[in-house]
Amino acid sequence: MPFTALNSRMVEARIGPGQRLYSQRGAMLAYRGEVAFTPDIQGGRGGVGSMIGRRIAGEATPLMTVEGTGTVMFGHGGHHVHAVDLTGETLYVEADRLLAFDGSLQQGTMFMGSQGGVMGMVRGQVTGQGLFTTTLKGVGSVAVMAHGGVIELPIGPQRPVHVDPQAYVAHRGEVRNKLSTALGWRDMVGRGSGEAFQLELSGQGTVYVQASEEKL
Repeated sequence: MPFTALNSRMVEARIGPGQRLYSQRGAMLAYRGEVAFTPDIQGGRGGVGSMIGRRIAGEATPLMTVEGTGTVMFGHGGHHVHAVDLTGETLYVEADRLLAFDGSLQQGTMFMGSQGGVMGMVRGQVTGQGLFTTTLKGVGSVAVMAHGGVIELPIGPQRPVHVDPQAYVAHRGEVRNKLSTALGWRDMVGRGSGEAFQLELSGQGTVYVQASEEKL
């Protein structure tokens, strides 16, 4: 069930019998029809294992299960909202960036060190996003939040993309990431993020970048 943009900060989803959505708690703004909202304690479609993994990482985001028949409008904190339609690939996104997503998607948790080795772990420390990230895989739609709007940048075999770690929102596809810098390790110690650090993404896919270096 795709999300329809109402404006830059609100999306709407139509839900019917047998369908399910998950959203951040407090993200529902209004709805029409017979729709029920219940706290989710199973960690989404990924089950208890996904939920436990996220809690161990300290990155669990409370979810609501949305079911029934009608239309629901979502938004949160006045943040810009961007809809991503998946056709079988995996979306990698920080848990607190998720506004709402299709219940048909398989939810999981990935250790960032598995994409980029030690540098993947360094990226988590530098960005303050932690060492784990949420994954959503399958066919369905995801609404993510950002500061100042989002642009989509294609990543190709010969076209890697370098992104400021604080401007990174999410990525999808067969993409490898690593933290690159022109500075030596001693220069990195004690510094925050910024142009001195770049998140290099290579492979085949798309990266979503926000127009700001602000955290949510």
